Amino acid sequence: MRVLYERDADASLIKGKRVAVIGYGAQGHAHALNLRDSGVDVVVALHKAARRMADAERDGFAPISVADAAATCEVLVMCAPDEVMPDLYAAEIAPHLRARQTLMFVHGFAYHFGFIQPPADINVVMVAPKGPGKALREAFTRGGGLPAIVAVARDSGGAEALAYSYGAAIGCGRAGMIASTFKIETEGDLYCEQAVLCGGLTHLIRTAWEVQVEAGTPPELAYFDCLHEVKLLSDLIHERGIAGMHLAISNTAEYGEYVTGPRIIDAHVKDAMRAVLADVQSGKFANQWMAEHRAGAPNLAKLREAAASHPIESAGRTVRRLLGAEP
Repeated sequence: MRVLYERDADASLIKGKRVAVIGYGAQGHAHALNLRDSGVDVVVALHKAARRMADAERDGFAPISVADAAATCEVLVMCAPDEVMPDLYAAEIAPHLRARQTLMFVHGFAYHFGFIQPPADINVVMVAPKGPGKALREAFTRGGGLPAIVAVARDSGGAEALAYSYGAAIGCGRAGMIASTFKIETEGDLYCEQAVLCGGLTHLIRTAWEVQVEAGTPPELAYFDCLHEVKLLSDLIHERGIAGMHLAISNTAEYGEYVTGPRIIDAHVKDAMRAVLADVQSGKFANQWMAEHRAGAPNLAKLREAAASHPIESAGRTVRRLLGAEP
C-alpha cells in the first residue's frame, strides 16, 4: 500500500489554482472551510434554491452559480449528492469545461459507474476522506486529519501531484493519503455501507432488540444492551483492533463472541454478503438507486418512514432523555 503524507505534497500547487467546491452539505462544507484555512483560493458553488445557501453565507462564503464556477475555476470539486451529480454535471458543468481543467470527486460513484463521462482532455481525480465531513472538519481544527483515498483516472499533466496537494490542504496529509483507484474506493464504500456500517449493523441491532423485548425485557433496558453499548465497543475496536478489544472486555463476553458469533454470522450470511458485493460491482445497485432517485424516491421515503417509526426509536428517545442527551 502506497501512502503519502503532508511532507510528500507540494502545497503550492493547489494554492496556485482557483478551486470551486460544488455543494455545501456533508462533505462540501468541510472541504471548503479546510481549503480556506489552508490559504487556498476557494469559492462555493450552489444553485439558487440550495438548502445550504444560508449555511455557506453564514460561514463567510459568497456562493456563485455552478455554471459560473465551471467557467471560471480550474478545479471543480464534486461534493453534490451522488444521485444529483449527473444531471447537475450535464446541465451546469459540461457546457463550460475546457481542456486541462480538473474534475475532482470526493467519492467515485458517479464517475466509476459512468453517470458522468468527461471529455478526454479533462483531468479526473479523486480525494475521498475516510469519514464524514463533520469528522474531517473537527480533525482539521484540532490540528489532525482523516486518511483519504487518492485516485487518478485521467492525467493530462500534473493531475496526480495536484490531487495530493489538495489532500494535504484539507488535512488528509496529516493522517495519510492512500493511493488507490476509483473502482476500489467506490465498490468498497458501497459494499461496506450496505453489509456492515449502515445496513448490517442497524438490522442486527433492531433484530436483537426485538428478540430481547419479545422475551420480556423492558424496551429501554434492551436499548442499552443492544444499541447504547455499541459505541463503547466500536470505539475500542477503532482504537485497538478486534484482538485489542478482546483484552478490554470480560472473559465471559470474549468467550460468548467465539461460540455465538458464528451462529449469527454463518455461511448463509456470508453468501448474502457475496451477493451484495456482486450487485455493487455489476452496477446493479447503482442503476437501481439512480432509477429510484429519478422516480422521485418514493421507496426511499417509505423505507425512511418505516425505520423512523420502529419501536426501538421510542425506547431510544426515552433513554437519551434520561441521560440528558435529548431534551
